[in-house]
Amino acid sequence: MKTITMIALLAFFCGAFLPVKAQSKLPGMDKSPLDFAYMPHNFPHDGGTLVGRVIYSRPSKNDRAIFGELIKYDKVWRVGANEATEIEFYKDVTFGGKSLKAGRYALYAIPGKDKWTFIVNSELHKWGAYSYDESKDVLRTEASVEINKETVEALTIRFDDSGMHLYWDTTHIVIPVSH
Repeated sequence: MKTITMIALLAFFCGAFLPVKAQSKLPGMDKSPLDFAYMPHNFPHDGGTLVGRVIYSRPSKNDRAIFGELIKYDKVWRVGANEATEIEFYKDVTFGGKSLKAGRYALYAIPGKDKWTFIVNSELHKWGAYSYDESKDVLRTEASVEINKETVEALTIRFDDSGMHLYWDTTHIVIPVSH
């Protein structure tokens, strides 16, 4: 027992006096932080069952012209920054008026001046929309563009009883979602 105690004390003191390696520099904050939007637990008043979520990175406007400039019209966009946005439903839903099975998908959009096409795609873990594969589309649906009076600095997605809302710059779009 005395030997074990001596070995433990020796190891402790040797470790205490060894040079401490400086911690490597940590990365700064991401310019487009990751965020989640959850469908409310009672959506629409279903007794507390979680229905789904969106995982996305939130780019900021930063005094830039967004839609039609930074985000080109009529080109597939990842609905955010960094990796393609993911949308997951824990039960079957109607998304933009079309049936969608429970599961995890990539969410893309084709922005237009007056309407957008939203794309639910089965291929996950893609960076941006650079390798988007149309053959993996599960559904496409359209939604009209509404113009906000106030500018929204960072891309924001949220759910309420009317569906999924996307806000950025002066753009607001609602995609009806129900289950």
